Amino acid sequence: MKPIDKRWIRLLDRPVSRTLYAVACVLLLWLGLHVALGARLIPSPGQTLIRFLTHFPDVLSRHLLASLIRILAALSASLLAGGAIGLWIGLNRRADQLVTPVVYLLYPLPKIAFLPILMVLFGLGDAPKVFLIFLVVVFQIVIAARDGVREIPQPLFHSVLSLGLSRKDLYRHLVLPAVLPRIMTALRISIGISISVLFFAESFATTYGIGYFIMNSWLLVNYVDMFSGILGLSLLGLGLFSLLDLAERRLCRWTRAGKPEGGR
Repeated sequence: MKPIDKRWIRLLDRPVSRTLYAVACVLLLWLGLHVALGARLIPSPGQTLIRFLTHFPDVLSRHLLASLIRILAALSASLLAGGAIGLWIGLNRRADQLVTPVVYLLYPLPKIAFLPILMVLFGLGDAPKVFLIFLVVVFQIVIAARDGVREIPQPLFHSVLSLGLSRKDLYRHLVLPAVLPRIMTALRISIGISISVLFFAESFATTYGIGYFIMNSWLLVNYVDMFSGILGLSLLGLGLFSLLDLAERRLCRWTRAGKPEGGR
């Protein structure tokens, strides 16, 4: 069997090349389904792309912007609240004993089931959708931050304190560098979950949002519009993942020490 050319391996080490490779694989699978299942049920990639570009300036951009604002608001609130709680219970044994059992009890519950209650409490606007995503994500951030603190060896705390550093410096130079990589991983997982939850939440009592656009197109049996909405949703997720990767490279540079350029 002929070995794989090392030039191709080096090419896939680049983030842009990996993205183009993934797009090519998805397009080939999509085209195969289009041919196998019929053009009416699965529109072609070219037809969908044309519809997406046609609808994006006036229609899809509004729906995607509404969804993006909801996701960013929920992720920001989850990061602030979950990060603070996670650091607190990670550094305080008594707080850990009081809070962690509650987190373990609530975390496995299917938060989507609370959407009707949230809509009764907060109305039919953006608030219940944002709060629903917050409930899904915040527990992951809490656990990630707590576990990140727990992994710091005690001798490191003693060494830092022996230098006479303030509590602010303790967080800046020891706690946050240890916790940030775990929080980034939790956020990466949370983005996919939050997009899925938002798609469900936007199917109810709303007129703007990519989830609403996709479901409305499905109800109207307009599969080309539906797939253009799915394309927009995938691009939204890709953009969020790319921004998170960029933030991780900027904020967690020490985790990439010794890795080849372009490697993960």
